[in-house]
Amino acid sequence: MEKPNSKHAGRWKLLLVLAVCAAPMLLSYLFYFVIKPEGRTNYGVILDPRSYPMPKLDAHLLGGESKELDAYKGKWILLQADSGECADACKKKMYDMRQLRLIQGKEMDRIERVWLITDNKPVDTVLIREYDGTRMLSVSQDKLKSWLPVDANTVISDHIYIIDPLGNLMMRFPKDADPNKVKKDIGKLLKASAIG
Repeated sequence: MEKPNSKHAGRWKLLLVLAVCAAPMLLSYLFYFVIKPEGRTNYGVILDPRSYPMPKLDAHLLGGESKELDAYKGKWILLQADSGECADACKKKMYDMRQLRLIQGKEMDRIERVWLITDNKPVDTVLIREYDGTRMLSVSQDKLKSWLPVDANTVISDHIYIIDPLGNLMMRFPKDADPNKVKKDIGKLLKASAIG
């Protein structure tokens, strides 16, 4: 007949083996969700949405019709602001925004792409066709300066911004942002805001 002490010792050994096996997983969850390396898990800078509500921009479409940015409320908005000339950096942001939307698959319809054109330079027709689906609105650069924050030593046209479905500016990506890291942030936002 087995002694009670040896049965008790066997249970402790089993619990110790389970604890050693589970420790790496438990520690990874602790560090990722509680301690959060470097204080955050996002790539873009999270902005306090209460500080950046969507202003009235007196914007208009390329054809001249008035259209405010709040017409796209209810969706996540990928936003960039740049000259109508759209130099190489502008085209790269346009391309990245299109691909970032497409890569979301069935969730892509929850995202709008908006280009705020900050001057009266004509937009190339080829560019309009290439980025069909991007909402292009002409706005005053002065109105954007008081709304869109920038990183040190950058300007508004260096960044891609995200506006939440309620119309609040809530994230800014760095100059020359890494699209793979931006994609992860967008995926997290879409997942966190999914209904049911």
